Amino acid sequence: MIPRHRQLLDHIRQHGDTSVEELAQVLDVTAQTIRRDIRELEDEGLLARYHGGVGILSTVKNIDYDQRRVLNIDAKQRIGKLAADRIEHGRSLIINIGTTTEEVSKALLQHKKIRVVTNNLNVASILSNNEEAEVIVAGGLVRKRDRGIVGEATIDFMRQFKVDIGIIGVSGIEDDGTLLEYDYREVRVTQSIIEQSREVWLVADHSKFGRHALVRLGNVTQIDKFFTDAPVPQTALEAFEKAGVEVLVAE
Repeated sequence: MIPRHRQLLDHIRQHGDTSVEELAQVLDVTAQTIRRDIRELEDEGLLARYHGGVGILSTVKNIDYDQRRVLNIDAKQRIGKLAADRIEHGRSLIINIGTTTEEVSKALLQHKKIRVVTNNLNVASILSNNEEAEVIVAGGLVRKRDRGIVGEATIDFMRQFKVDIGIIGVSGIEDDGTLLEYDYREVRVTQSIIEQSREVWLVADHSKFGRHALVRLGNVTQIDKFFTDAPVPQTALEAFEKAGVEVLVAE
């Protein structure tokens, strides 16, 4: 993310919905430049345009799944490959809900003798094409919008396992290392995945930094490895370093 984009986002977080003219004046650039910046940030799912201005996306509702699936797809594919390359054959995994975790599963199609527990029907469908993968699907309520499985039954199911690696996605990362999600039911399942994993790997592209969501999932102190596509922003870097998280960037 270029410095001007971060300045733009910081200004909107501090002052709320803002006009193009005000942003141009604050950042000392033309309105045309600001409009281009807004389009790029909107494409990344960081902003929403309103009549007469622009503001941060809702903290209550996530971007539609079909839009998220193609958003930053190149970055997600690089992240997925990097994470998969670090997974040895014969390991046990839990993979949760998310478009980036789905890219990890695609990159695992050639892995041998892996056992994968998942509450994501998309992940199960992808990995069913790997004849050397044993796929175990959690029970629970299926969310129609993204085919994720959530609920008390899902939590109870996850608690039966203890796996080598839990691979999780996230909707937002605060500067202090707080991890955020939109659905409290999904959060409770992910928390159980963290508890049942010997190592926890977080996969998330750069757009998750500074994105607000309603529900607190946890903190980077609960993460062992973080796979992303760009260096951690300076504002959040201290939290990652203090937590001892290994950051791996998919160039």
